[in-house]
Amino acid sequence: EIKGLTRAGRQALALGDARGAVGSFRKAFALSGGTASPQLRRACAFNLGAAYVETGKPKKGLEFLLQSQPSEGEHGEHCGDLYFNIGAAHEGLRDFPKVLGRFGKAVGQDGATKAGGRAGTCVQMGCCYLGLREPARAARCFLEAARAYAEAASPEAAAVALSRASGSMLQSRQFRAAEIAGVLAQCQSLCESIPDPALQGKLYHDIGLGYSQLRIFSLAAESFERALALRGGEADRRGEAALLQNLGAAHNALHSFGTALRWHRRAAVLHSSLGNRRAQGQCFGNLAYACSWLGNHEAAAENYLHALQAFRDAGDVEGQWQACEGLGAACFRLGDPQKAIGHYKEAL
Repeated sequence: EIKGLTRAGRQALALGDARGAVGSFRKAFALSGGTASPQLRRACAFNLGAAYVETGKPKKGLEFLLQSQPSEGEHGEHCGDLYFNIGAAHEGLRDFPKVLGRFGKAVGQDGATKAGGRAGTCVQMGCCYLGLREPARAARCFLEAARAYAEAASPEAAAVALSRASGSMLQSRQFRAAEIAGVLAQCQSLCESIPDPALQGKLYHDIGLGYSQLRIFSLAAESFERALALRGGEADRRGEAALLQNLGAAHNALHSFGTALRWHRRAAVLHSSLGNRRAQGQCFGNLAYACSWLGNHEAAAENYLHALQAFRDAGDVEGQWQACEGLGAACFRLGDPQKAIGHYKEAL
């Protein structure tokens, strides 16, 4: 009967029915108390604990997972899985130091030495280090995960791990620009073979953001353009608006102002349709900046006015200050110093 309930619980988990799995495993655990086998009871406790973690009840899951630990000196059959699930439970409780200890044990256990399992554990450890605000350590975990995923012939997962690694490296400020650029290049190389256009597009966008932070704007613009080409009829309009805005900003940085105008205008229209006034204000500010460099100071002043109103609507004080400063500069170039002084005073 215990075997049948265990089979039913595993089948429920495979079908995504974590609650059904908990019911079956709970019955099996209750029946195991009447047997003379402590190993069977521990196995049932492990199944029940893992199912509770899966349903989003880490505290309850941890209670049973701890009961499933082998006795001192005994090598449990599923030690790697056990440590992994205990780590997942602690993560749910936001107890990151304990998570890392459990995940570290999981990496060293037989049950988790396969490349895919090791990679998954490294990703979890990376997430925990981010929770501890230690991005440098997180980056190293994500890099190790990428190597393991590549070993397991999972290029999509390896690319995602590299993307996360580059973001953590940028956040930590402990890595040289050349190192980060190398990771971004590896990620981009893997992207070319990913069949899923949605994932491919997201990764190219993230790569573009990474290059932007490194101030390698030519590669940033190239990545953003690739991401945009992959969107097709995707329904994520907010993502498209952010992508257009980033693409325009990259061309501003490259002084390709004529090209930048096209992207800024498209982004502003899309942000408007989404009701995102703060982002729309940023687009107007970028438009004004490009117009100013092109010598069209009237258009620059008009767009700074639009930006100012958008930032007021959004309650963005810093944005209002920047728009007033830009408006003052535009008015001065148009030969109206009185208006310029008024806007500069407003900025103060």
